[in-house]
Amino acid sequence: MTDVSDIPDPASRPGPRPGGRSARIQAAVHAAVRELQDDAGREGLTVPAIASRAGVTASTIYRRWGDLGRLLADVAVEQLWPETPPADEGSFEADLRAWLEQYVDEMTSVPGRAMLRDLLGTQDHAMAGKCLTFCTQQIDVIRERALDRGEHPVPTIDIIDGVIAPVMFRIVFANATPVPEDVDRWTRTALQPR
Repeated sequence: MTDVSDIPDPASRPGPRPGGRSARIQAAVHAAVRELQDDAGREGLTVPAIASRAGVTASTIYRRWGDLGRLLADVAVEQLWPETPPADEGSFEADLRAWLEQYVDEMTSVPGRAMLRDLLGTQDHAMAGKCLTFCTQQIDVIRERALDRGEHPVPTIDIIDGVIAPVMFRIVFANATPVPEDVDRWTRTALQPR
């Protein structure tokens, strides 16, 4: 069973996060979800099992998340939260390509696809919006770096529309893994100045 006192406080991460007891409960419940998935797969994910593993009551989970689907989407969003800034490879294009390679690998992995299913399985559109925010923030970091170097990078939205959108379409709607040649072509097209 997860000991709430052993879990790092998510409030220490950048961005808005609940503080104090609320943060500890969220961390314990999220950890319980991940542990149960590792131990018993998706079949082991029930609100009572998660509550027991997290050391909270089921009513706490229902009060905070409403249902299992929203809880799983919340865990997925947290797992998508970038741990580090994008690598600095020396230029906007090199930074972007390195980040895109990692992004595509993560999103097409088995855990990545499971996270996407969890996000799409909820009616809470704010969860999907958070994913777009994380992605946009990472590209913005790459752009800011490029601007500091005197480069003239394309707007973030061009990368979102030109590369991220077709990548996600292939993963979510075509249930396919975007091939590197396609990602390269989309990237070259998106990097063309308008």
